[in-house]
Amino acid sequence: MERLRGFEIAKGFENKQIRLPIRKTKYSAGYDIEAAEDVVIPSFKKGMNPTLVKTGLKAYMQEDEVMMLYNRSSNPKKKGLIMANSVGIIDKDYYGNIDNDGHIMFAFYNIKEEDIIIQKGEAIGQAIFQKYLITDDDKAEGTRQGGFGSTTN
Repeated sequence: MERLRGFEIAKGFENKQIRLPIRKTKYSAGYDIEAAEDVVIPSFKKGMNPTLVKTGLKAYMQEDEVMMLYNRSSNPKKKGLIMANSVGIIDKDYYGNIDNDGHIMFAFYNIKEEDIIIQKGEAIGQAIFQKYLITDDDKAEGTRQGGFGSTTN
């Protein structure tokens, strides 16, 4: 069977009982993603960096596809969690990169007054695979040199 797109366990998480994402219903667009470990997300203070929540996952896909990470719809109201980047973008060439093997992480801010604890195995967001288009004059030939946030170099 040809591999088109899917999830794998990222290096360093092989023996940590990471569950591969699933869709809960036949017509769900998103695959539910869980936290790979317990993490405390501190209450927001001006100037602080977002907390990266590890998933222990990486994803492979077709050349004209992207995976988009979205927050759970209940997270802002119930837990005060918002994604720092609103939508996370996982490019095809992030998979297996030399820095972190393509490890997928969610960047959260906590807007509640108290710290929030995310427990291992707790659903934190969704991943949706999508096709994308390029312009007629596109000439991109660069290659990824690193992991998280490396395409901004």
